[in-house]
Amino acid sequence: MGSVRWAFPCAAWRPCRQEWLLAARLVQPEEKDRVGQFVFARDAKAALAGRLLMRKLIAEKLCIPWNEINLQRTSKGKPFLANNVFSIYSNYNFNVSHQGDYAVLAAEPELQVGIDIMKTNLPGSSSIPNFFHIMKRQFTETEWDVIKSMSNEWMQLDMFYRHWALKESFLKAIGVGIGFNLQRIEFNVSPLQLEIGKVYKETKMLLDGDKEEEWTFEETRLDDHHHVAVALGKQEGFGQKHSDVCSMEPNQPQFIVLTFEDLVVSGIPVTPEDSAYWDNFCSKQESPVKQNSHSR
Repeated sequence: MGSVRWAFPCAAWRPCRQEWLLAARLVQPEEKDRVGQFVFARDAKAALAGRLLMRKLIAEKLCIPWNEINLQRTSKGKPFLANNVFSIYSNYNFNVSHQGDYAVLAAEPELQVGIDIMKTNLPGSSSIPNFFHIMKRQFTETEWDVIKSMSNEWMQLDMFYRHWALKESFLKAIGVGIGFNLQRIEFNVSPLQLEIGKVYKETKMLLDGDKEEEWTFEETRLDDHHHVAVALGKQEGFGQKHSDVCSMEPNQPQFIVLTFEDLVVSGIPVTPEDSAYWDNFCSKQESPVKQNSHSR
């Protein structure tokens, strides 16, 4: 049982009534209710896909029947499996992220794992230099030097979101939320250009000025606009043994892009069908209307 990297293109998913009602039946009632409260269809689809990714993983890799899986959240909001599992699976770690056009999942049998995906998008209500000024405290001077060394504003924005995904992946791996001083972590990204579909592990992190040898960062471009970062760290109290993630071919495309059928193939319904849930979904606008620069 090795590493898992899955991606689901939730923005392109246009569920029919049957698909949406099936998906809703395959998650716990409280999660179904939470998804139903999203204002925009885009966010509802991404959140539901994230839950389905986790349940698929647990059903297929830990062999717990889909309808018996009990997912809960930590006080910081990180999902975890509340079921009792065999000791051989006790270090199994997984994390999901959804932003832009994808929901993504990373899982490891022996390592702490955090994942973040960021889509490079123009800031809605300000210029790129003004956006950078607002975000100044999120990165160190060294990181800003790298971001601003890119040859044009779009490439600078792309490098900004690459750094952002790296920082978020680490925070998610260690399970901390808002309040962590992002200036404490600094990334030395390498290489500067990432090819689509390749997996890179050269980027290094400094924590409070010291290089962190215990952490590995995988970086992947899913397409021209999406950066994915996966933070991998040794579990507390766990031995020196590393999973096979460290010995993987460095250029092996790693993320498997799933279809909706892939997502639900192991599904066993948890709740009865709720036809009103489709009406609720149909009433949602897909996404917010883009603001122009004069909207604020």
